[in-house]
Amino acid sequence: MARNTTVKADQNAPAITELLAKFVVNHPSRGWDDNVEREAHRTFANWFGCAIGPSQHETVQAALAAVSELSPAPQAAILGRKERVDIANAAMINGISSHTFDFDDTHLKTIIHPAGPVASAVLALGEHIGASGRDMMDALIIGIEVSCRIGNAVYPDHYDRGWHITGSTGMLGSAAACSRLLKLDADRTQMALGIAASQPIGLREQFGTMTKPFHPGGAARAGLMAALMAKHGYTSSKRALEAPRGLLQVFSEKTDWSEVTEKLGETWEIALNTYKPFACGIVIHPSIDGCVQLKNQHNLKPEDVRKVTIKVHSLVLELTGKKTPTDGLQSKFSVYHSCAAGLIFGRAGEHEYSDEIVNRSDVVALRAKVEAIVDDSIDEASSDVTIETTDGRTLHVFIEHAIGSVERPMSDEQLKAKFMDQSAPIIGQEKAEKAYALAMQLASSADLKELLAAATLA
Repeated sequence: MARNTTVKADQNAPAITELLAKFVVNHPSRGWDDNVEREAHRTFANWFGCAIGPSQHETVQAALAAVSELSPAPQAAILGRKERVDIANAAMINGISSHTFDFDDTHLKTIIHPAGPVASAVLALGEHIGASGRDMMDALIIGIEVSCRIGNAVYPDHYDRGWHITGSTGMLGSAAACSRLLKLDADRTQMALGIAASQPIGLREQFGTMTKPFHPGGAARAGLMAALMAKHGYTSSKRALEAPRGLLQVFSEKTDWSEVTEKLGETWEIALNTYKPFACGIVIHPSIDGCVQLKNQHNLKPEDVRKVTIKVHSLVLELTGKKTPTDGLQSKFSVYHSCAAGLIFGRAGEHEYSDEIVNRSDVVALRAKVEAIVDDSIDEASSDVTIETTDGRTLHVFIEHAIGSVERPMSDEQLKAKFMDQSAPIIGQEKAEKAYALAMQLASSADLKELLAAATLA
C-alpha cells in the first residue's frame, strides 16, 4: 500500500516558539495587575496544600521508592515528607502528589490543571538555586500562561483525541517557568521550549489509575530537564511548536494561533483559574453541588431517597461514567459515587473517595439509585438534578455553575479550610497554619527556607 505523505498543515504558521521565548524572557517582573497577583498566590497555596495532603498515599510511596533506587542526590524537598531527592525527581514526586487526590486547580476553558507541572518544577529548582519569592511568583505566572495559551490553541480537539492536556501542555509551562527562573536568554529559552515539545505526557486512558497523577509530575520533570539542557547548550528546532510536523499541528487539527498571540502579556489565563471544593473530576462538580444543596435544603437522609436522576452533558459520562467503582481512584471518575457521597456526607472531600467509603454498604446502595441521562442541551459545566423521595416528594435543582467555578469562586476562607483539611493531618495544625500564610505571601519572601521548613517533616 502506498503511503500518504501529504499532511494537512499550515505551512505559514507564525513563529510561536520564538514569540513565547521572548515573552518568557522579556516580560517585566510583576507586570500584571493586583487581581492576577492575588490569583497567583491563591493558585500556589491551593497547589501547596494539594501536594502536602496526599504525601503519604501509596501512589507517592511507590513513586518515591522507584526514585530511591537511583540513589538521588538530596537537593530538594518532598512536601509533607522528610526525604530529599534530586531536583528533577522532586519536581516529579511533588507533581504526582499534587494531583493524586484530583483536588487541584482547574483552568476551566481547557480543563488544564496548570499549577501541577509548573509549581512543582519551580519549587524544586527555586529551592536549589536559592530563588526569591518574587522570582518564583513571576516564573509561576509566566509558565502557567504558556501552558494555558497552548491549551487554548488546540482544545477541545486535542483533548477529545485522548490526550490528558494537563501533562501534554504542562511540560511547556514548566520549561518556560524554569527558563525564566534560570534567567536564560531568548535563544536558550526557545531551545528549552523545543526540547520540552518532544516530551508530551499523558493519555486519558490512564484516568482512574496511579498513572494519571504521573502526568503533571512527569511534565514537571520534563520541563525542568529541558531548561537545564538548554542552559548547557542543548539544541532543538526553533519551530518545534508551530512547524507542520511540530507539536501543535501533530497534536490537533485545530491550531488557533491567535489564542497564543492575541494580547500576550496583556491578559492572563491564571486570572481565570478555579479551585476544586470536591476531590474528583471537575465535570462532576455541578451534580455534587446539586445533591448537596437538596440534602441541606430538605434535611435528606439516605433512607429518604428513592431515586436520583441527573441530566448532564455527554462529556460527564464519557469521563466519569464508572457505575461500580471498587477503589478510591476509580471513584473519582464516577458521577454515581460522587452523587451518593454528596447526599450521605454533604461533601465530597478526599475522605469520601477512600477505598473504605467506596465499598461501604450504604454508599453502594445509594449509588445504585442514581441514574445519569445525557442531555447535550445542558452545558458541561451544568447539571439538572431531581430527587424522588420515599414519601412521594419530587425535589429539583438546576446548577448552572458549581461552587468553585469562575462564576461562583471559592473564598479565601474556603480555600484555607481546604488547605488545612489536607495539610494539618500530615504536618500538624501549627505548621499547616504557617505554611498557608507563607504560601499566600510568597512574593514577599527572600527565599524558600521558611516555607519548606513548615511544609515538610523533620
